[in-house]
Amino acid sequence: MAGPLRLGTRGSKLALWQAEHVAAALRARHGAPAVELQVITTQGDRAADVPLQQISGQGVFARAIEDALLAGQIDLAVHSLKDLPVQDRSGLVLAAFPPRADARDALVGAAFAALPAGARVATSSPRRAAQLLAARPDLRIVGIRGNVDTRLRKLAAEALDAVVLAVAGLERLGLGDRIAEALPTALCLPAVGQGALAVQCRADDARTRAAVAALDDPATRAAVEAERGLLAALGGGCKIPIAGHAVRDGDGLRLEGLLAAPDGSRLVRDALVGSPAAPAALGHALAARLLAAGGASLLENDERRRAAELAPRRDG
Repeated sequence: MAGPLRLGTRGSKLALWQAEHVAAALRARHGAPAVELQVITTQGDRAADVPLQQISGQGVFARAIEDALLAGQIDLAVHSLKDLPVQDRSGLVLAAFPPRADARDALVGAAFAALPAGARVATSSPRRAAQLLAARPDLRIVGIRGNVDTRLRKLAAEALDAVVLAVAGLERLGLGDRIAEALPTALCLPAVGQGALAVQCRADDARTRAAVAALDDPATRAAVEAERGLLAALGGGCKIPIAGHAVRDGDGLRLEGLLAAPDGSRLVRDALVGSPAAPAALGHALAARLLAAGGASLLENDERRRAAELAPRRDG
């Protein structure tokens, strides 16, 4: 392979681990020095203290990296898949999904059953908050931002009873021993794409696409394409809590999905088994079932709530 590939990544410890994980796989296949890392600061990194719901636009952790790709400043990028919008940006392609890590959420600080009444549980995710509140309405959800180390420090500094983080992120950073409980998916269904990495490059860059093709795991690709099909059909940009998780089921692919009221007062949940050869169609079919079962009213309520928040206030 002529010349090194320039790999763009965020600068957090977790993002750097993920980028180096992919770089090492490429070096092993093509020989050193096949890959050089370039750190890029994203909108989400610059607004580290602002709740994600208040940052406008999708892909706040990816846009600047995608801009660098399109400008030819880098050749490929490694993302946490759940950070990417469901619609691929024009000119770019998700060329590989390496084997997926554990997709579950984790509690750090205390196991779920051990949380006291009124426990303070920190998460920045409406999806996590809604599902935990559905099971335990007594919990007090505390918003939190920052990288994994920052959130773990806040556990003690802010007298929190628990922090919710992704199992995959903790294990990738060598912090698996901090996990008090990996939450079963029956209690907390993961985010679409959680635990999966995506290797992105320019659609017309045949050299890079050929280099990363060997990293693609067909089982992971089928699962995440089903989940992303579900999210796209439900309206990938909406703020309402949405979850989706696909796993192999014999020769088929089982996709489970969920829509929730933000306060956990209502959950709409269902599952379907379909063909791994048509994962997006499976996602669309499950979305239709969820909408018919009450998900449509949850989305309508969310749209009305957001419209009311954006409406100009009247004096008097």
